[in-house]
Amino acid sequence: MATIDVLNIEGSKKGELPVDENIFDGTVNEALFYEVVRMQLANRRSGTASTKTRAEVSGSGRKPWRQKGTGRARAGSIRSPLWRHGGVVFGPKPRDYSYSVPKKVVKGGLKSAIQYKINEGKLRIFDSLTVDEPKTKKAAELFSRLGIKDALIVIDGDDRNLRLAVRNLKDFKYLELKALNVYDILCYDELVTTEDTFKKIEEKLRVE
Repeated sequence: MATIDVLNIEGSKKGELPVDENIFDGTVNEALFYEVVRMQLANRRSGTASTKTRAEVSGSGRKPWRQKGTGRARAGSIRSPLWRHGGVVFGPKPRDYSYSVPKKVVKGGLKSAIQYKINEGKLRIFDSLTVDEPKTKKAAELFSRLGIKDALIVIDGDDRNLRLAVRNLKDFKYLELKALNVYDILCYDELVTTEDTFKKIEEKLRVE
């Protein structure tokens, strides 16, 4: 059975955590990364871009000049898309870009993303991960001591001190377990969590 080292707050090995091989079997399906990340980014789009058609721009609907005899090109409206300040042809309108993929695809993508970190040696599990005060300096000192330069911190529940301490660190992100997703895992070099949280992750991925 595969195991992952469990570290203490000083970075020393404290023990080993067995990995459920029914969930993390060593294989990474990178095609699922594309499917899930594409969906996540699409769902984040605001879809508020908007332009006005010739029916919506301001201006008179009167014919600017008579059809023939002026020597100029014929024109029917100053709101024509051919004119400055005229309407826009086929421009964007507010729309919903969101869509969904099957739950099994989302779960498979999450499994593969975590397995990828395991294969690369980029998953770090600690027995506990806390700071005394909600100070950025405290978090910076902690991660510097542990040799972590770029990481997604995943904790089960809301650890206020750690969340506030990590908030202003450019290369770190604090994430509650319930919000764990493929995009954030892949965006950061390392995945850092606690022993209890990792067990909850396995539980979450085990449920059919």
